[in-house]
Parts: sequence; C-alpha cells; structure tokens
Amino acid sequence: MHHVSIKTADIHQAIAFYECLGFEVCTRFTAGITLACWMEGLDGRIELMQVPEPRPAIDAFVDEHYTGYYHLSFDMTTQTRSLSTWIQDLQTKVSNSGGQLRVLLEPQQQQIGDDVYEVAFLADTDGLPLEFIRRLETGEEHGR
Repeated sequence: MHHVSIKTADIHQAIAFYECLGFEVCTRFTAGITLACWMEGLDGRIELMQVPEPRPAIDAFVDEHYTGYYHLSFDMTTQTRSLSTWIQDLQTKVSNSGGQLRVLLEPQQQQIGDDVYEVAFLADTDGLPLEFIRRLETGEEHGR
C-alpha cells in the first residue's frame, strides 16, 4: 500500500499530533485549493488533506451500525514493551504540543486466532479511531 489519506479540519494540528506518534512530514503539496502533505512513520505513510469547510465526521468507533472504513491500525510490537507506558509518554508529548489525547479504549488483551495481543484505541485530532496493537510474547499474557 502506498499511503492512507486522511481529511482533516486543521492540517497544522493534525501534523503536530501525528508527529507525536512518530511520523515526519516528507512532502508538502496542494491538492486543488487545499493544503496537503505526506508523512512517514510507524512503518507506513499517511496523506493529510485539509478540508476547506469541514463538517463533523460520523463517530465510527461508537456507531455500531456504521459501515465503511473504520480505523487505521499500527503494529507496535517492535516499538514498545507496554502500550500503557507508551500512551502515558504520548500523553505528555501531545500535551506539550498544545493538544489533548483522547483514549477511546484503554490497553487490554485480546486473543485473535492463536495469538494474544495488547490493543488500544486513540482518536486523532478529527476523531478518527486509531488502533495500536502489540503481539504479546508467550507467557507475557499471564504476567510472567
């Protein structure tokens, strides 16, 4: 996949937020009359596009009847040993940049197939759900 495109009400706030996640702006450009950029980080690329007259987005995380794109998911297995600690550190970074971190789902364990994961959901500056997932090592899920 080349990139995922995200429409935002305020590209400068969105850039600051995604920089806190570890993304860096690699290309700035315009798309028609709007500001846009590509950012790279967490083993992927996103495109941010500022919407000139934004409307509130549907809350895909809460609306159980919503269909369509739901969330972006980032594999944090090699990035951190604990999503709880990572989120605490991220909270500080976001606060220091003048933003506020919204946690949609605190880190919890989830079994998917034969594997156990630590999973958490955060919202970006426009409310887009972002999943952070970390595969647990054998025995780690039992606190060993």
